[in-house]
Amino acid sequence: MLKRLDKIRFRGQRTDVFLDLGDSPNTSDTECSEEILMKPRPSLEMKDTEELQDPAGPGTLTMPAAAIQDYQRAETDRLNDLKGHLEIALLEKHFLQEELRKLREETNIDTLKQELEKERSKRLDLEQKLNLEKETMYSWLQAWLYNRFGAYIGDFRFQPEENTVEPEEPLSAKRLTENMRRLKRGAKPVINFKRNLFALSSWQSVYTSAFAFIIYMNAAWHGWAIPMFIFLAILRLSLNYLISRGWRIQWSIVPGVSEPVEPPKEDLTVSEKFQLVLDVAQKAQNLFGKMADVLEKIKNLFMWVHPELTQKLYVGLWVALICSCLIPYKLMGFMIGLYAGIKFFIIDFMFRSCPKLRDKYDTPHIIWTSLPTDPQLKGATLSRRVPFSHSYFPPSLPCGISLEEQTGRAYNTKKGAFHEVFNLSGDERPLAVCENGWRCCLINRDRKSPTDYIRNGVLFVTENYLCFESSSCRSNSSKKNKVIKLIDITDIQKYKVLSVLPGSGMGISIATPSTQKPLVFGAMIHRDEAFDAIFTQYMKKVTMTTATNPET
Repeated sequence: MLKRLDKIRFRGQRTDVFLDLGDSPNTSDTECSEEILMKPRPSLEMKDTEELQDPAGPGTLTMPAAAIQDYQRAETDRLNDLKGHLEIALLEKHFLQEELRKLREETNIDTLKQELEKERSKRLDLEQKLNLEKETMYSWLQAWLYNRFGAYIGDFRFQPEENTVEPEEPLSAKRLTENMRRLKRGAKPVINFKRNLFALSSWQSVYTSAFAFIIYMNAAWHGWAIPMFIFLAILRLSLNYLISRGWRIQWSIVPGVSEPVEPPKEDLTVSEKFQLVLDVAQKAQNLFGKMADVLEKIKNLFMWVHPELTQKLYVGLWVALICSCLIPYKLMGFMIGLYAGIKFFIIDFMFRSCPKLRDKYDTPHIIWTSLPTDPQLKGATLSRRVPFSHSYFPPSLPCGISLEEQTGRAYNTKKGAFHEVFNLSGDERPLAVCENGWRCCLINRDRKSPTDYIRNGVLFVTENYLCFESSSCRSNSSKKNKVIKLIDITDIQKYKVLSVLPGSGMGISIATPSTQKPLVFGAMIHRDEAFDAIFTQYMKKVTMTTATNPET
């Protein structure tokens, strides 16, 4: 405070100008009171002068008059100084009050508060708008990215796999026939392509095969084999395009092989439709059997079921691996292309024309034909479970058949060994064509009892006998088994049990001297196969008997 007073002490007039406090402008109540308090000061000075006198009595001065005057002058100067300071303080107060009044007039606290609230509300509105703009921009960007890349991003979304079971259609003859026709139409291009390749490699048309051989070998020699195949594929697609546009183009690689045209189907009768369903079922059965054989052979080749054949494949793969690592790919492709052309046009033609040469030197053909299927492996496994007995083998083996091949099969039925079930000698075994037998039902029209008239079972044929094993579970079922000597058969022919059914029937009629009416083996799915096997063995036996005993 003192520092501030020192700064403003001499801003105005000197203190000597003001003779009295009452002459100062704008004096306040406080200033008046201070003036009142300072007026009795002369009396106080008089008292002080009196105190300076001698205490013994008035009238006697102990100090000189010059000292008293100096003292009074000093006091007066001190009072003047105090008066100047007081005036300065009062002026400062006055100035501060004026400034405060001006500030109060110029600024209003309520107005400032209101303006502050307005500014705060504006700031909040701006923040909300900014956030809204950010959200809008983010949503727009997200929508744009989703529209652009949402379909691709959705493909990489991990979802649990749903195991949906497709409903199976019920069995329908019409549906089965239609599916077989669809399969035939779908496989038609592949079959035609295979026929063309076969005709090309078989040199059915010498000029066409020679022209194709020269073109292929020239392309393989210059390394154009792959471009040539691509060009042929483009040419085939171009022809297919023209055909789809209505052009009538009958084109094949070999002119001698033409695409067969199916005759239009007419309305069929009930019997013809039934026969058509049987034909379709037979084709489906044969097709599935061939497919199963191919798949089983491939599986057995890779599973070392036949170690000798799989060993050849194993060594060949190692040789191919070493050659692929050492020989450049260009040279390797050139060698493979030349070998493929020579193999397709020359070697296969020679093997196809000379079957004996093929059976000896065609390694892929030998491996494929030697691979066993699962039924063959099952029969071999059952043969290993049968104990070896000399009663199973004849005293002499046929020419070309080894002892291992003769003992490699087991001929058991569900009720025991084959020869024990039918009370035959140990050398009687079913033929290879009927190792598992043919399921059928025996119709004995000499019997009147329903249980003896029809019996279900399995039919076998051996070298000398025709054996029927009844499937009855009773203890005396062995008495219902039927054994017929082939030389005793007087007549054998195909038979239709019910004449109202379409087709040639599913039965075989066999007449013997011991029966008044021929025995009928009906409900045979493989009737034609069984008839051919029985008839062939019957004729062979009759021929042997006639040769040994012409009188019979």
